[in-house]
Amino acid sequence: MPNIKSAVALLSGGMDSATLLYYLANQGCRVYPLSVHYGQRHARELAAAAAICEQLGVPHTVYDLSNIKPLLRGSSQTDDVAVPEGHYEDPVMRLTVVPNRNMILLAVASAMAIGNGSRTVAYAAHAGDHAVYPDCRPEFVEALQVALHLCHYDRGVDLYAPFLGKTKAQIASLGATLKVPYELTYSCYAGRPLHCGLCGTCCERRLCFEEAGLHDPVDYECPLTETKAKMGYSV
Repeated sequence: MPNIKSAVALLSGGMDSATLLYYLANQGCRVYPLSVHYGQRHARELAAAAAICEQLGVPHTVYDLSNIKPLLRGSSQTDDVAVPEGHYEDPVMRLTVVPNRNMILLAVASAMAIGNGSRTVAYAAHAGDHAVYPDCRPEFVEALQVALHLCHYDRGVDLYAPFLGKTKAQIASLGATLKVPYELTYSCYAGRPLHCGLCGTCCERRLCFEEAGLHDPVDYECPLTETKAKMGYSV
């Protein structure tokens, strides 16, 4: 990890961003977690983000951008579109893509970083995201870094995405060593009280914990066998 003294970290409330937050803090970085309400179906993730920050003992900023929801059409997370179920790499998972979401969130985080003198923004894009989310790919990170270096005086803002080459199972293993409170995280795109266990992100999460040989401490509406069957695995 480069020597980052302080950073604004995007925190959704899910396991990836929670691991990133603990990873930064463990390296002695002063973290400024930022969560954004953009009208997402699974807005209960914001409560999870708050609980994670309280556990770590760091201030939590939530910025309300929910009035942009009417602009974010065609996504199951911000429009009247059913949440797809099944394998994360299935083409139907494109329905979970929120138009230009990370560009918007990272722009807000960059402004916050410039304002508080951090000049580094971190987000938890990982290798498992590359198949379906364009704004989690290395090409996006590289291009946006160029733009963020030009967005302000004196080199602007650095974009830090340390999990870009990691699988979700590797992130889970890292989080276990950092003692990330995964029981506080929330990942389900359906936004119900319990994780549905069938949406793309639930399926990915359950299998990554199994691959890492770890127990996933959150509760699901269905057994793991049903999740695997939905993904087409033999059970």
